[in-house]
Amino acid sequence: MIKKTFQQYILIVIGILSVSLGTAGIFLPLLPTTPFLLLATACFLRSSKRLHNWIMHHKWFGPYIYNYCTYKAIPKKTKITAITLLWFTITYSALCIVPIIEVKLLLFLIAITVTWHLLSLNTLENIITKPKESDPILDPIYKEKKVIKINQ
Repeated sequence: MIKKTFQQYILIVIGILSVSLGTAGIFLPLLPTTPFLLLATACFLRSSKRLHNWIMHHKWFGPYIYNYCTYKAIPKKTKITAITLLWFTITYSALCIVPIIEVKLLLFLIAITVTWHLLSLNTLENIITKPKESDPILDPIYKEKKVIKINQ
């Protein structure tokens, strides 16, 4: 067993916090999911083979991260759902909850920016959406390392 350094432990903690914030971002429109999951993936890549393998082969996060890194794309259904939920929650918050006009304008500016970003991403259709056993993106990472196969 290889002894972990202090830096690796810090990266693991940051990765776990990032996964937690990314998960929360699925439900909270102003908290971004993708940057946190990409940060977690980068932290796990540099600190823990097991955690990196886990996130890359996770039932929900794995395909999401893989598609974003490989194709800079998300599935059409995900794009539509994200934009719909974003505008529903931002509009509700701005019209029913937030009393300050400047904050309302800021919320709509954020919604416009996030919508623009989502629409600028490629849309996945008929593309394999999970890492394969042999993959050009993951092969350099896993060279000479054994990857645990996860049955799905």
